[in-house]
Amino acid sequence: MKWLFVLLLALVIFGGAAWFGYNTFVKEEIAVKKEQRGEVTPPPAPDISLPEFQAAAQLRQDGKLTEARDALVAFIQKYPSGKHLEEARDLLGEVNIDILLSRHPSPEKTEYIVKPGDVLAKISRKLKTTPELIMRMNNMSGTMLHIGEHLLISHPDLSIVIQRKANLVVLLNHGTFFKQYHVREAKLQAKQSAKITAKVAETMAWKGGKRVGIGSKEYLSSTRWIRLAGAPAYTLYSVPDAAHPNLEQPPPPAGLGLAASDVEELSSLVNNKTPVTITD
Repeated sequence: MKWLFVLLLALVIFGGAAWFGYNTFVKEEIAVKKEQRGEVTPPPAPDISLPEFQAAAQLRQDGKLTEARDALVAFIQKYPSGKHLEEARDLLGEVNIDILLSRHPSPEKTEYIVKPGDVLAKISRKLKTTPELIMRMNNMSGTMLHIGEHLLISHPDLSIVIQRKANLVVLLNHGTFFKQYHVREAKLQAKQSAKITAKVAETMAWKGGKRVGIGSKEYLSSTRWIRLAGAPAYTLYSVPDAAHPNLEQPPPPAGLGLAASDVEELSSLVNNKTPVTITD
């Protein structure tokens, strides 16, 4: 047993010496050589933008929409290539929609009093908006109007930029960023022009394989598409999402698929005069 004790003691002594030597000399030498070869991985940079992004997100949760919008715009300008840029753009879009569809004050919002003979289509044409946007802003479940009714009307100046490589459909208001929608699937021709100028041809609602109108009872549960003019094979169509897990209408043979909730929202904002630019 005595020889076993001596052997273990020797292993501890020489093993400890080898470990100490490796960490003191060999490991340091390997690190120096890696540094000389440029192979050293730099430590991760601190995420200095995160507290500012979280603060902006908290403003939205607290219902301070104007403050949240201003904070997000400033954040994007300050960190144009930052780690949380896309999150900030997505959140800014949600805040902009919150402001647009609520009774939150905005310079673009006006009050309209319904007059005899008024219908939604007539009002929307007159005030350069869409019937569905009027319905959404005023929590209307149908198209029926009442004389003397006070409607809150917003008439933003919207345009669309489709970024194919980034898989984004970007909505602009007065030429500045308003909201972005992420493309879920793309079915396009192999050869596409680097830049295409188009416009919205029509918004479509499908139910049971048939087109339905905004005043019909099937409209609220319909599947929405947006067809573009001047851009062959460009239809923005709905694909299933959490709110619409089952869609009756099969997708078109070509186009860009977005979450059904996104197409539903986008189709309520644009009309057949909305300009569209498609780029790589």
